[in-house]
Amino acid sequence: MSIDRDTEFWLRLGLIKGLGGSAIRKLLAAFGGPDEIFAASIHSLERVVKKPIATRIFQREVDENNLVRTVDWLSDPVNSLITLVDPDYPVALLNIPDPPPILYFKGQRHLLALPALAMVGSRNATPQGLANARAFAEAASHAGFCVVSGLAQGIDAAVHEGGLRGVGSSMAVVGTGLDIVYPARNHVLAHQLAKVGALISEFPLGTPAVGSNFPRRNRIISGLSQACLVVEATLYSGSLITARLALEQGREVMAIPGSIHSPLSKGCHSLIKQGAKLVESIQDILDELNGFSEQHSDGVRVDLQQENVAAVHEHSDATLLTYLGHDAADIDTLCERSGLAAEAVSAMLLTLELEGKIGSLPGGRYQRIS
Repeated sequence: MSIDRDTEFWLRLGLIKGLGGSAIRKLLAAFGGPDEIFAASIHSLERVVKKPIATRIFQREVDENNLVRTVDWLSDPVNSLITLVDPDYPVALLNIPDPPPILYFKGQRHLLALPALAMVGSRNATPQGLANARAFAEAASHAGFCVVSGLAQGIDAAVHEGGLRGVGSSMAVVGTGLDIVYPARNHVLAHQLAKVGALISEFPLGTPAVGSNFPRRNRIISGLSQACLVVEATLYSGSLITARLALEQGREVMAIPGSIHSPLSKGCHSLIKQGAKLVESIQDILDELNGFSEQHSDGVRVDLQQENVAAVHEHSDATLLTYLGHDAADIDTLCERSGLAAEAVSAMLLTLELEGKIGSLPGGRYQRIS
């Protein structure tokens, strides 16, 4: 991205210490563009923002090292700055109460024009939750949605993995500067998103992972999207913050149900009790969001209720899946249900786990994935 005069003014405005998005929008409303803001008198500025900030703007006090670093970052064609006046600024995000004036963007800008679906959930997800996240995200991506999440561990990472497999790809909204990958273990995933998806942040380069940044980034996740799907969450999960923000922004809120015994289903069940749409298949989402129909999904369908009993019995080890059901269970419980010896059950569980059909949980329990 080339750095012209307007871009430099936007960068300088975004790097004024203590100047937040709300104040920037007030300044833009009062003076026009960033160049006109910097040309304003100190007295005019003080009528819009507090005196210390007005002084910094008037004196153009910015971290010059960070400015130079950002200009250098923008020299890479994959990186860009998207402002409120940019034609690529997402219309959906523009219409929320507090749209970020400046977005730092890395990746494929054409994804911003696609309809988006937010998918969020717990960092400490169950194997079934991770499988659901990947499957629903891939199906939504094949249906033409760009799948949006927050690059956190657990459900978020699984959502991005699934979304990248489809034509709609995936975008991650992060709570740090785009020169930082948080958590660091998602470095490879972040690289894949930069290559065929996208990474977005309202925070300048060098911004570390600060707790207060993540609720702010949640409003962008929901704001970019037509709807928000909660895959798996406790009653106190940050995912419920995203769901609440989605409601406040007029977005549809949906949730995938789970076991009544799992704490990680309580948040989803609470949302459903409050009126969120219960989702069992990708078609449930398409039906809710008018303008998409089953043929858009290219034959990809995810359904939590479908079970092919004949296929289960094709392999002797897989018969144990019928006794496992969809709730977590330990070996003793499976022995009691199946009438098999512990040694036989253990051998079957090992095979099923290697095949990726079940996952192990703390406490010696197992849960079905597929």
